[in-house]
Amino acid sequence: MDPISERLRARHPQRIDLSLDRMRALCAALGDPQDRLPPVVHVAGTNGKGSTVSLIRAIAEAAGLRVHAYTSPHLVRFNERIRLAGTLISDDYLNDVLDRIEAVSGEATVFESTTAAAFVAMSETPADLAVIEVGLGGSLDATNVIDRPLLSVITPVDLDHAEFLGDKIEGVAAEKAGILKAGARGVIARQSEAVMAVIERRAAEVRSPLTVMGVDFDAWAERGGLVYQDQERFLDLPAPALSGPHQFDNAGVAVAAALELDLPEAAIAAGLKAVRWPARMQRLTAGPYAEKAQAADAELWLDGGHNPHAGRALARTLAERQARAPRPLALIVAMLANKDAGGFFEALKGVDAQVFTVAFDGAAADPAALAAVAQGRGFGALPTASVDEALDRALALGAGRIVICGSLYLAGEVLGASPETYPV
Repeated sequence: MDPISERLRARHPQRIDLSLDRMRALCAALGDPQDRLPPVVHVAGTNGKGSTVSLIRAIAEAAGLRVHAYTSPHLVRFNERIRLAGTLISDDYLNDVLDRIEAVSGEATVFESTTAAAFVAMSETPADLAVIEVGLGGSLDATNVIDRPLLSVITPVDLDHAEFLGDKIEGVAAEKAGILKAGARGVIARQSEAVMAVIERRAAEVRSPLTVMGVDFDAWAERGGLVYQDQERFLDLPAPALSGPHQFDNAGVAVAAALELDLPEAAIAAGLKAVRWPARMQRLTAGPYAEKAQAADAELWLDGGHNPHAGRALARTLAERQARAPRPLALIVAMLANKDAGGFFEALKGVDAQVFTVAFDGAAADPAALAAVAQGRGFGALPTASVDEALDRALALGAGRIVICGSLYLAGEVLGASPETYPV
């Protein structure tokens, strides 16, 4: 664990307690830094939030803007969560801001304290735009003390974090839609009919105008690029530099947001080509795991998706890649114990792959129990003691394409062992 994470865990409650009361009190004690941010793009959703934030940031930076970004969780270093005008916050500055927060924080949770730290640092650092990712849910998330965003973005909504958001899609959608604010346009990804009905109802209540994918605009892959169309324009753009067909949908939402921000087409094209977002179908080409795979002429990929919607996106990506260049496939999987492992493997049922299950440092599912869930969904699955052992077993069986997946925590451990593959 990095020093900043250790500090926060030692000094703040670890619980997740969705409420804005403590956060509003903390911000008030700090002079309400959330009201002194540059114009804010606030991003909620179940999947694709981080990718969409990275796409919007890359486009805005290509347009010459200085951009703050707040995302979670981090993969290797806590500082990844707070980017100030294009640069990760330094340890010294972050510790200074945390000192000030801890002097007034009371019972603020870790996420509330780190969100407040982001707001303080962003309010003190000049920039043109701030792109803020919701941590969990929306309406009661600590980031939702932002009362006047310039733009609200909602990426695809599905079931996740059932212990906090419930197991009804309409309830989850209501939480996500809670970021919509009066006068701030909402850019909405393609959604199910049930989710869209909830979002439209909330938008009408607060008088937030909507721009909806599949209705007001659309985007799709064509001839190796991205085509974007709305009621005013037809853009022939480069493909996003993020792997997987689902990234074309994320890119379409980011382009719609960029156009609402009046960013030029040239910057949109440049940003799509320049975007980087680790652990989202990332090809590992350096480090000990990649070297071991390369020695056996195998590809090694890393994906942190961890719920059924992410499983469906991974299945589509693998189906496309296997159709284009078939290779024996293996999955190395770890998940948090509270995740829907059955739903994740169900989403992958059409994938012909051998599964090896592992754990990571933290509240991981037991590898034997996880392997049993995979077996129940028709996979050949074996529990293993480590990523190293799983990789050895996969290569011994002749796997030519191996994907480490199921958890951002596992992805962080893998990238921590291969820092040269981790672009920041």
